[in-house]
Amino acid sequence: MPVSERLHLLILGGTSEARALAGEAVARLGQRLRVTTSLAGRTRDFARPAGELRRGGFGGAEGLAVYLREARVDLVVDATHPFAARVSASAQAACRSLHVPLLGLSRPPWQRRAGDRWIEVPDADAAALAVGRLGCRAFLTIGRGALASFARAEQVHFLIRLVEPAETPPPLRSFEMIFGRGPFTEENERLIMTRHRIDVLVAKASGGASTEAKLAAARHMSIPVILLRRPKKNTDESVARVEDALAWVERKLDASLET
Repeated sequence: MPVSERLHLLILGGTSEARALAGEAVARLGQRLRVTTSLAGRTRDFARPAGELRRGGFGGAEGLAVYLREARVDLVVDATHPFAARVSASAQAACRSLHVPLLGLSRPPWQRRAGDRWIEVPDADAAALAVGRLGCRAFLTIGRGALASFARAEQVHFLIRLVEPAETPPPLRSFEMIFGRGPFTEENERLIMTRHRIDVLVAKASGGASTEAKLAAARHMSIPVILLRRPKKNTDESVARVEDALAWVERKLDASLET
């Protein structure tokens, strides 16, 4: 098939699932499909996905719609982080306005197990109100976007783990930072929690195997976990596995040949 006749798939990325989908799509469907992955650009050090790459935001639903038209995008897979609700809402609005097929690819949530001491809260503000009642040395693994919410917990010392250093320090009275990118092992998570005398863990309910080890470590050490609930994403079609997303793309490709 000539390059000019290939359908154009846009993957809204930033997750391991997005990277895996891009790799499979290029390897298995590359002769029929142009694959572009879009990254918001917050992380400077990242694994480059297969296919074409676009970095930076779109400017909301209207900006994304402009890009979809100009880049002649035929299909969109929203494989952003489960907490990237704003991007997902923009994708839904832009794709509906242009009648571009959209699929959500979101990893399954973690399941509670025997021994887990989970306290589920709606957001970071609620987590900040709860953390001081549960411990005095907290392990924060929620990214950098909501750290300011914990400034009110002045009696708590925070161990903050980020993928890379933040441009400005968080407005917390007592904290230290460590840096790392998953996947993490349970052994290493236990070591961190023991070394820093952690007595409460704060995490997003992101799901996925890459960062689940901290929950297993907390379970083993009987440490309570404040878990921020996932925001709701209203995608018309959604799947939980890369294989199912790839099958959806392939069905759309086959359907285009019949029209």
